[in-house]
Amino acid sequence: MTAAFGARLHAAMADRGALCVGIDPHASLLLDWGLGDDVAGLERFARTCVEAFAGSTAVLKPQSAFFERMGARGIAVLETVIAEARSAGALVLLDAKRGDLGSTMQGYADAYLRLSSPLAVDAITVNPYLGFESLRPMLTAAEENLAGVFVVALTSNPEGPQVQRAAMEGGGTVAGAVLAAVRAENAGATPMGSVGAVIGATLPSLDEDVSVNGPLLVPGYGVQGGSAAHIRRLFAGAYPRVLPSTSRGVLRAGPSVSALRSAAARCQEELA
Repeated sequence: MTAAFGARLHAAMADRGALCVGIDPHASLLLDWGLGDDVAGLERFARTCVEAFAGSTAVLKPQSAFFERMGARGIAVLETVIAEARSAGALVLLDAKRGDLGSTMQGYADAYLRLSSPLAVDAITVNPYLGFESLRPMLTAAEENLAGVFVVALTSNPEGPQVQRAAMEGGGTVAGAVLAAVRAENAGATPMGSVGAVIGATLPSLDEDVSVNGPLLVPGYGVQGGSAAHIRRLFAGAYPRVLPSTSRGVLRAGPSVSALRSAAARCQEELA
């Protein structure tokens, strides 16, 4: 790699369309595909997703929890999925939402962003609610390894506002402060920065400035209720940097590889 993640993502979105497909091997989805809820089923599911999407989708987003629940053998499957997806040309964003501080956060950074790590990905989701500066080891590792970090900012789960909408001393909200910090990390970057924000697709409105000169990962497109039309209205002028994410909306078309590809293609056309 010779370019920062923001530049690579910008190019991938221009070439392949702005779509992120989640690899979320829920037990119920394994069953729907006629697979066992075991390591063999997990591997068949995940590698089918790579075969279907990695050659034509900008970003694949494995959900780490569904691999971790299978123990060491599940992590081995995740390693294979990361390597095969990147080899096929997709960017891999690991949905792990890691959040810690000091040496522990450095350990996570070494595991997921250091180029020599078997779990090295193009980008990772992180949780900033131990304080934005607790992310510094991950942010530094991302810069050193030309990787990206997506910071949870505004989510659509009912519990989210308890923290995200909390008022800051001196004015503004916690989410607003997180977005401002992301914006500062991306200052001066072209064509866009490598630090993104995670913002839910089903939020009824946005009352924060989401122009952060970086990508906006927008989960909840599709089955969860975030339509393409709503996302366009919600993000308005920031839409060119929006990366909508879907999982079940596409994955329920499986296990046929051709059906999965067709489902992803329909999403790409709808979002264009």
